[in-house]
Amino acid sequence: MRRKKIVRDTKETQIVLALEVDGTGAYEINTGCGFLNHMLELFARHGRFDLAVDCKGDTHVDFHHTTEDIGIALGAAFRQALGDKRGIYRYGSMLLPMDEALILTAVDISGRTSVNFDVDIPAQKVGDFDTELVKEFILAFARELGLTIHVRMLAGENTHHIIEGVFKSIARALRQACAIEKEYADEIPSTKGVL
Repeated sequence: MRRKKIVRDTKETQIVLALEVDGTGAYEINTGCGFLNHMLELFARHGRFDLAVDCKGDTHVDFHHTTEDIGIALGAAFRQALGDKRGIYRYGSMLLPMDEALILTAVDISGRTSVNFDVDIPAQKVGDFDTELVKEFILAFARELGLTIHVRMLAGENTHHIIEGVFKSIARALRQACAIEKEYADEIPSTKGVL
């Protein structure tokens, strides 16, 4: 089973995160931030990843450390759960409509980190969540996983819809990339022989 539990304990956050890549989309999320909870629940459901997150962070300051550190923990969980990445499709993409918003995401679980985040988020906040933290989450997640990711907004006006589209499209692209290609289940999907 491709699963991993991560414990991250710093002066800013205490996180316990459990991931099962080959899950059903079950989730139990407690980040201390309602909007971030919602986005991670969408991520789990649309990726069909089983995900449990419990985070106690310095939310009296803001949600920056909580969001970034959860991204780090989630990236580490994927990296460790996927092991040598034997048999994975490696690549995934999703063009996802969310009402008026349209989000394109493409990923490569390459072991190399590159982030292209071309999303114009109109509002600075959704509830008490700073929307600039969406990019911070993706940067932290991609760095820790070793992920090349492109996220591009093709249309959108409503901030909630745009960010929801981002999380759903990332989840569905990752679901494709993490899936095992049965005919090549014993092969590393690279001419280098390692990812």
